[in-house]
Amino acid sequence: MNKAQQLGYDPQAKLLMIHADDAGLSHAENRATIQALEKGMVNSYSIMVPCPWFHEMALFAKDHPQYDMGLHLTLTCEWETYRFGPVLPVSEVPGLVDGHGHFFRKREQLREKATAEEVEKELRAQMEKALRMGLRPTHLDSHMYSVGSHPDFFTVYKKLGEAYGLPVLINKQMMEMVGLDPKTHIGPNDLTIDHTYLGAIADFEKGQFTQGYQHILENLQPGLNLILIHPAFDEPEMQAIAINHPNFGAEWRQMDFDFFTSEETRKTLEKHKIALVTWSDIAQRWQG
Repeated sequence: MNKAQQLGYDPQAKLLMIHADDAGLSHAENRATIQALEKGMVNSYSIMVPCPWFHEMALFAKDHPQYDMGLHLTLTCEWETYRFGPVLPVSEVPGLVDGHGHFFRKREQLREKATAEEVEKELRAQMEKALRMGLRPTHLDSHMYSVGSHPDFFTVYKKLGEAYGLPVLINKQMMEMVGLDPKTHIGPNDLTIDHTYLGAIADFEKGQFTQGYQHILENLQPGLNLILIHPAFDEPEMQAIAINHPNFGAEWRQMDFDFFTSEETRKTLEKHKIALVTWSDIAQRWQG
């Protein structure tokens, strides 16, 4: 039985969330995310609280509560020259940062240096900062899925969802991507996503990036599906952030935006009878 059927939908229903990660990362990311929500098919997004452009996106979220908004819990910063660190003072979470007080670039470094206590302290601080701003998140997810870099961190992640009454993104493919055993860490009562999709690095390198998305939509399976995208504009600000990082870089993010705001993509959704749902939709059914 797929998750859509468990939630009371038709067993053959193709449910899809088109979700924009990384809001708050940059002004270019914020502008593209907002336009994709207003004009495109993106129907969910999440905000990175520790990033410099968090405040701008938080104000948008407060003024536009009709859009499904989550918190993109952040423990890593992958960029070479664009660096940021924890919400808390470095002295309180020394295992989360490098010698300059910034988050580590790789999940492996986080796993080696951090403790579960530090992870919980910082993630709670990110959530409390968002709540103090007046945000009302619909769910929690994780930047680079770094909460899965250690079993104890993943326990913290699920614990925070329970404590704040929010669903958290749990998916077998994402867990396997970061080396976490789904059989051990998915419980019988967890709200899980059947299938999660990201743009493929191989497609990007071969110049077939949007064809990959088209293939996903044309072959979408019944159940609860999630496409994670990272819309931003390919302009100097985003190009500088993503220097020497073509994967998920400025060009990649522009293509995310273009594909999921195009009329052709909208027609594909209609042709294949794909129904867009939000975290709010599924959480209401799950809790009900």
